[in-house]
Amino acid sequence: MFAVGVNSSEKDFLEAFRRPAAISAGYIGQFVIKPLFGYLFGTISMTIFGLPMPLAVGIMLTSCVSGAQLSNYATFLTDPEMAPLSIVMTSLSTASAVFVTPFLSLLLIGTKLPVDVKGMVSNILQIVVTPIATGLLLNRFFPRICTAIRPILPPLSVFVTALCVGAPLAINVKSVMSPSGISVLLLVIAFHLSAFLAGYWLTGLAFCDLPDVKALQRTLSYETGMQSSLLGLALANKFFQDPLVSIPPAISTVIMSLMGFSLVMLWARRKEPAAQ
Repeated sequence: MFAVGVNSSEKDFLEAFRRPAAISAGYIGQFVIKPLFGYLFGTISMTIFGLPMPLAVGIMLTSCVSGAQLSNYATFLTDPEMAPLSIVMTSLSTASAVFVTPFLSLLLIGTKLPVDVKGMVSNILQIVVTPIATGLLLNRFFPRICTAIRPILPPLSVFVTALCVGAPLAINVKSVMSPSGISVLLLVIAFHLSAFLAGYWLTGLAFCDLPDVKALQRTLSYETGMQSSLLGLALANKFFQDPLVSIPPAISTVIMSLMGFSLVMLWARRKEPAAQ
């Protein structure tokens, strides 16, 4: 997020707020399309794969949480001009998740989850607002420092991202390697793949007349396909007694990151010839 701030300006974020239709589309992808996929694959896990209900609950719970900050960095790597818009989308979904996630969990799972409002606000301030604001201020008042540190920010960000992906997997490796882990892995892959594709293609249909539709498609694909699985994992561990509920969000943390940054490499390579 600091890297995004260093490479952005206040005008970029003002421009992002002038696109309410795109922001609304990101919100719908996060809290309408994705929960529908969560319910679909949660039901498939029981009816076709014969998995126990707690695993289905874990898949549905994963689909009910807010957007992931990693989607902002993925957008920044592919379409830097879209990063402020992505940040606005994720911040909005994170801020409203304190109300929407409990509602969706009650609707899909039948369990009302209390969510820590203060904790989520603190999370937004620490992970999103503070580093971005610091980067923006540094870029405005100390441009020479920004010029000097920009070359080291991409590899540093990749290293931090690797830690964000690897830590949850290491902590929950026993759950992931359980007998039901492979079946859940396939379902989680199908869940995220469907979300990535839906975000991309539906955006293309809805905004086909815009000149930057391709960049917007990529942005909304990240926004729909990636969510705060760590929040889902925390909710699973805190509010569900059965440890099986935590397996899908633990796997999702890794899968959505790997799939998202695989798309970054794919789309970035496709853009290079066009830029040349």
